[in-house]
Amino acid sequence: MRNETSMTPSLVIRNETDADVSAITEVTVAAFKTLEISNHTEQFVIEALRAAKALTLSLVAEVDGRVVGHIAFSPVTLSDGTPHWYGLGPVSVLPAYQRRGIGKALIQEGLSRLKALNAQGCCLVGYPDYYRRFGFKPMPGLVHEGVPQEVFLALSFDGQTPLGTVTFHDGFKAVGPQEGTAAARIP
Repeated sequence: MRNETSMTPSLVIRNETDADVSAITEVTVAAFKTLEISNHTEQFVIEALRAAKALTLSLVAEVDGRVVGHIAFSPVTLSDGTPHWYGLGPVSVLPAYQRRGIGKALIQEGLSRLKALNAQGCCLVGYPDYYRRFGFKPMPGLVHEGVPQEVFLALSFDGQTPLGTVTFHDGFKAVGPQEGTAAARIP
């Protein structure tokens, strides 16, 4: 069985392949280009996570064979020692394909796959009104330093609520191309 899910006749969610890397970068840049809250480094974060082999899940959404969306999940560290928690993000959909349920499909499939990996939970920084529909909410006692509690959201898969500080992978600190990548070699 191929490891993919078809949400509609033309939408396929599947694991990224090496051939998808440039398309993922293009989708990510386009998706965040006009967002004022973005530092426009999301493509570098994905690149850094990939280089560090910290992409637990990296899924693409294809419509008619074209990559139009992407979602990444990577391990996070909780100060209370709770294992098997992951960070969601970034999630990107080409602007022309937004508001068609592609982001929702990516998130649902990603969360389902995390649960199948025996993950205990997932957290993110994002719009509460959007992510609440997936069960994410602020969890008292769980914080991400420097981020307002109302936009740091978590979802426990096992009913346990960890306490403490969440630290995302160092890849989230990336602000430019990684050494050794094609993007880093472009003058």
